Amino acid sequence: MKTGIDILENEIVQQYPDVLDILLRDHTTQKNIFWATDNYEHLGEAYTYNAPITPDLITVDNGDIIMPRVHKDQVLQKARSKEMAEVFTPSWVCNAQNNLIDEAWFGRKEVFNREITNSDGSKGWETNPNKITFPKGKTWKRYIRDTRLEVACGEAPYITSRYDTTTGEFIPVDDRIGILDRKLRVINENVHSTGEWLKATQTAYKNTYAFEWQGDSLLLAREAMLATFIENYTYKFGKEPLLKSIKYIAYIISWNVWQMDGLKCVIPNSCGHKKEVLVNLFGETETKYSFCAGCENGNINKHNGIYCLIKEWSKKDLKTGKKGRKIRFVDLLK
Repeated sequence: MKTGIDILENEIVQQYPDVLDILLRDHTTQKNIFWATDNYEHLGEAYTYNAPITPDLITVDNGDIIMPRVHKDQVLQKARSKEMAEVFTPSWVCNAQNNLIDEAWFGRKEVFNREITNSDGSKGWETNPNKITFPKGKTWKRYIRDTRLEVACGEAPYITSRYDTTTGEFIPVDDRIGILDRKLRVINENVHSTGEWLKATQTAYKNTYAFEWQGDSLLLAREAMLATFIENYTYKFGKEPLLKSIKYIAYIISWNVWQMDGLKCVIPNSCGHKKEVLVNLFGETETKYSFCAGCENGNINKHNGIYCLIKEWSKKDLKTGKKGRKIRFVDLLK
């Protein structure tokens, strides 16, 4: 995979067969994620709000349709900010907030880097070049198992900082500041065989979650997390991982980074008025209409939409007996 901020779907299809299909999957509906935006409807029926995103729509001659926000024109950026409150956070802000989380976890400041103000007034950070040390009673293995969630993630700048979403500047592996970037850093520092590295990295990914409404941003987030895996493996071992390893990480990502209305915990726009036609013993029909009690009363547990499923990777499924229990995300809020 070439280094750069825009991950090309054509490149994914050519170099990593079947991976794009995995990244487009929605496990709640057992269908593909959908656009959930009107920004592409001028391209035809297949690009309308409720249409699924399929590989043919974003590859070959359509390979440049989905692009990072920083590459979109200013008119479209403003429209998305107005309609969906899509505002992307500068990397230095993501870093400062992630630093606060780690300060609480480690019990000390400036674990991964030191925040700075440059001579031109811009803000940034200086990476701590020393191996990360852990407080008494805590280990690097516990750190990568610590569960983190980015809400309304957009292109997931808090999870992986491959590039600054406001400037488009590419950030080298050594200097990244995302939640996942930090977990991968401590894995790189403590694991030196490919097998153990892959096992630890899978654990890190299984404990990193995010959700997003709009399908294009969701795909960009998933692609960024996959590219981060490939880039870190290459950084550590000087070669790309095997396709089967890439596919498994893509599968984890497709579960852990999902499409959801964050206020309702359902698939976007799946709530609504329901029509049901009933037939009695005499063959007479009756039509009943029901409304979404959750939307009407503001009760998050009463929506008639499709509640989103996620996986608890460490818990056993009661039906199969295998690890990876499926649960409704809303049930975690009780």
